[in-house]
Amino acid sequence: EATPFLIITVGFEKPFALTKAVLTASSPLTPQIEESRSATIPFNVRDNVMAGVTKEGPKIIRDYFIEIIVLFIGAASGVAGLQEFCFLAGFILLYDCLFLFTFYTATLTLKLELKRIRKAEKTIEKDEMNSSPANLGRNILMTLHDSSVDAKKYDNPMISRVKLLIIIGFLIMHVMNLCTTLHTDDDVSSAFQTAKTDVYDNPTTLPILDAILSQHQSSPKASSPLIVDVASPIIFRTVQSDVIGSQTTFLQALYKIFDTILNYWSIYVQDSVLSTLFFIGLIFSIILNCYLLNTHNQTKSNEETSDVVITPPTLNMHNQTKINEETSDVVTTSPTLNTTSHNNDSKIDPRPPKEIFDTPKPLEPIDPTVMSDEDVLLLVINGKIPQYNLEKILKDNERAVKIRRAFISHTSSTKTLKNSALPVEGYDYSKVTGVCCENVIGYIPIPVGVAGPLKIDGELFHIPMATTEGCLVASTSRGCKAINGGGGARTVVTQDMMARGPCVEFPNIIQVEKAKNWLENDGIDIIKQAFNSTSRFARLKKIKVSVAGKLLFIRFSTTTGDAMGMNMISKGCEKSLEVMNEHFPDMQIISISGNYCTDKKPAAVNWIEGRGKSVVAEAIIPGDVVKKVLKTSVEALVKLNISKNLVGSAIAGSIGGFNAHAANIVTAMYIATGQDPAQNVESSNCITLMEAIDNLVTNTKDLHITCTMPSIEVGTIGGGTILGPQSSVLEMLGVKGPHLTIPGENAKKLARIICASVMAGELSLCAALAAGHLVKSHMIHNRATVRHDQHVHISHHTHSHSNTHVISNTTSIPPVINSIENSGIENVCDSKISTPGSCLNS
Repeated sequence: EATPFLIITVGFEKPFALTKAVLTASSPLTPQIEESRSATIPFNVRDNVMAGVTKEGPKIIRDYFIEIIVLFIGAASGVAGLQEFCFLAGFILLYDCLFLFTFYTATLTLKLELKRIRKAEKTIEKDEMNSSPANLGRNILMTLHDSSVDAKKYDNPMISRVKLLIIIGFLIMHVMNLCTTLHTDDDVSSAFQTAKTDVYDNPTTLPILDAILSQHQSSPKASSPLIVDVASPIIFRTVQSDVIGSQTTFLQALYKIFDTILNYWSIYVQDSVLSTLFFIGLIFSIILNCYLLNTHNQTKSNEETSDVVITPPTLNMHNQTKINEETSDVVTTSPTLNTTSHNNDSKIDPRPPKEIFDTPKPLEPIDPTVMSDEDVLLLVINGKIPQYNLEKILKDNERAVKIRRAFISHTSSTKTLKNSALPVEGYDYSKVTGVCCENVIGYIPIPVGVAGPLKIDGELFHIPMATTEGCLVASTSRGCKAINGGGGARTVVTQDMMARGPCVEFPNIIQVEKAKNWLENDGIDIIKQAFNSTSRFARLKKIKVSVAGKLLFIRFSTTTGDAMGMNMISKGCEKSLEVMNEHFPDMQIISISGNYCTDKKPAAVNWIEGRGKSVVAEAIIPGDVVKKVLKTSVEALVKLNISKNLVGSAIAGSIGGFNAHAANIVTAMYIATGQDPAQNVESSNCITLMEAIDNLVTNTKDLHITCTMPSIEVGTIGGGTILGPQSSVLEMLGVKGPHLTIPGENAKKLARIICASVMAGELSLCAALAAGHLVKSHMIHNRATVRHDQHVHISHHTHSHSNTHVISNTTSIPPVINSIENSGIENVCDSKISTPGSCLNS
């Protein structure tokens, strides 16, 4: 009798309200909006469902809560009939609430997904074919093996695995349920019989069972069988009845109802008819789920998820589709892309859309070069195209870099790279790909300053320096001025031999000793012939052999022309080791580079033996130039150099570091000229020596300075020297490419320029340290506040008490000259219009 009241109590108004809210959120305002959305933005079912649940969910949960509380109050009333009805209705409402926000919401989401898929179908016939009940069997098989091209391209492999696991779980559960329906009543009765235990021999339970049996025989139900359950002992504690109160009735009713429900379930689940019906219903659920999952796979490839779609630039359609109403012919012309190019936006230019005909055509492999950037990006995200191979596949280097930036931005946690300040346009990536860098995402603009000019061996050079360290270029310029005041710098190249040191192993030290003697005597000519045969420019000059146990280290020293020569010399070493292996078959090559070279690591062997170009630079600076330009004295410079560069470095245990800051100039010039910056480790090996010498003409002391650098590793061809900006810097120095008549002369000239520039930097820094102006100048210039309304910039390096100055902008020279004449150079240099530089003679 209470069934109608239960239906009225639970009702359908809450699912109806939730469904209405979700459908309202998924419906666009006008057909025009719907048409525009379908062209650019995918129908996002998840967001619509979340919007509907967010809107109506709190109200529905509030109503559920109030109704359940009222019903549980009725269940605690103790009134027969009302108590059971309220308890059952309350639990049905609680289950209905959980069902509404879990299974029902998921079903509603599937319904909306199917609605979205059907809207995306091209024709009604295709939609009917996919949704027809006649194709359920085919759809079930297609779920296990989806042949959809779109699904292969864009489905997440995890989705397929989840589908398969769901179906396997259904099958296992239903097979187990089917097995339970095959049990007969005899099997069930036997199972119950085996679980029973004879307790008549137990003296403790026998009197109790007799009393229960006698009581049952005297009752009106004596004709019914008596079943007694004997459980393990339970300990009870007596409490006062007034403490429990009305709680006892409620708990007893709760336990009784649950016990009744479980007992009825245990009885009916063993019924063969009901179990068969359950099994048939679950089989139907498998078929339905297979159909729904397979229908979900029919999503179009152009319906991309919101977290993958790259918003395309606006298309400016100059040529529109013309429709002839009489013949219904469609003439389509290619649209023109109108994209605004910005420096840092790294826009992705879409390709023209392809013409779509009503007649379906078999899918064919599409050339990525004609695909849109968004489609290529999706293929990269899904692993169909490796991002490191974009240049080769697209045959457009800049486009490949833009797509790679979008891919990295999509997969990174910050997602800032795509629209970051890292530039991407206007660079010749053809010279980078496969030569200088891989997985390119842009390029780093580094400011390039020029120091000097510096007179080196009678020729003036402007020194290019790529750096972000303030005062470095200005300080080097001051050193150039001081060196020029003494007639310039002189340089010599004492050695030109790049080195590579392979490591080989022999079975025992006897063989090691034989191989060492062979290399140093009879084998030297054989090895030279093999080595020199590998290149027109590589010529083996010297071999140095060292032994460590069974290991033999061979240091090949060779000329390499105008190239830095690491690849060239490695090729020669391989050939030489092959020839050596013919004379020593038991020799095993461990590594073509055994760290005996030594490359890009501090090592005494480079400091002692030299590597690359060994250069010495020399200059004599008159005493008056030291005072006027460097603002110190010859004696102070000599003393500081001994104490700092010689004694200090010796105490520190330095290897090749007997200088002030040679690495500063070497690294800045390496970056500017396209050298390997990592080789500044050994290339910065330098010892700076200063000595006071007598000037017989002026009867004063002049400064004699030398810089000895035994391992400058440079080249003017290959590597980064092929890039446009670096090549132009080499061209400015007159050392671009190979020398026309003397191989290796350009590389030697570049090494001499670097060594002389290092000497200029050493001279200026040591002078600033001797005068105590280093910290003050850096605090002024590195942290100076630039006023953009000023047209004139006065700069200095050492200190403000100077009698010389430099004007870097000549647009307002007369006012500055008047200011200098009226107030003195000290006030001009101390003014806030100063910028990093050096106070030099104008």
